[in-house]
Amino acid sequence: MLNILTKFNSIRKPARTYLCYLLHRHIPNKMPEITADILEKNLEKVINEVPEIDAAYILDATGTQIINNISKTEEYIVGKNINRNDRGFFYRAVKEKKCILTDPYPSSLNGELVVSASMPIYNDKNELQFIIVIDLTLEHLFKAIQTTNQTKFFMNFSQTIYACFSVALFAIAFILFTNGIASFFHITDFFGNNAKKMFNSTILLTLSLAIFDLVKTIFEEEVLEKKEHEHPSQIHKTMVKFLGSIIIALGIESLMLVFKFALTSPDKIIYASILIGAVTFLIFGLAYYIKSVSQADIIEEKCEK
Repeated sequence: MLNILTKFNSIRKPARTYLCYLLHRHIPNKMPEITADILEKNLEKVINEVPEIDAAYILDATGTQIINNISKTEEYIVGKNINRNDRGFFYRAVKEKKCILTDPYPSSLNGELVVSASMPIYNDKNELQFIIVIDLTLEHLFKAIQTTNQTKFFMNFSQTIYACFSVALFAIAFILFTNGIASFFHITDFFGNNAKKMFNSTILLTLSLAIFDLVKTIFEEEVLEKKEHEHPSQIHKTMVKFLGSIIIALGIESLMLVFKFALTSPDKIIYASILIGAVTFLIFGLAYYIKSVSQADIIEEKCEK
């Protein structure tokens, strides 16, 4: 049992992608005129295309099954008028407003472990009309989602490449960090000629931090594959920190150029002004990004409620 569940977890993401792709391809989730008959015909197409599917059926907006199961196994053609609003494939699809894949659970048809993919159907006024559901036993799911040795090889190869890039970027971050620390400890006069070293040290440490955050994100998402468990806001926070570090480094560099050109080459101060303008543009761009993300998070929270 443990081996089966472990195997399921290893293919969960491609399984959800594949099954939801099937449903979306045959049944758009928003249609101006949608009836149970149309959905039933389209579900029959899905069953014919993927014989591993054990049963498909339709629930109304209250969770009541409005047709018997569509299945190639005669004894599975039952279920009409049963209310299933307490099942995960109903309330999760309603809450998340998208196609979902459930965890394995015992089937009421044969007692075997099954998973369900379900998708809400809305009309053109964004009103929930139906929930369509397809059930597969884990054994049939493994047949439908065959992870071949070649696929595994390319997945492992991709993870290896990302790991190599992570190590290389971490080495760059470490070199920048050590140079920044070394430059910091060589500062003897903070207000004299060595003020430039102080700025250089700050830039090196800031860039080191930005690259380290980037390495952390790449390693967690592409090597450890934590991205599907991580809330999207975490990605936004990483992006904000990375861009913020770059903006700080560019701001310090532009400030150094202003002082340098003001003292040595006043005719070149225009270049420092251009860099300051670019930094200002980046700040406005980052502010717009943060505002957009915040609004998206608020909308998502309202939808979840």
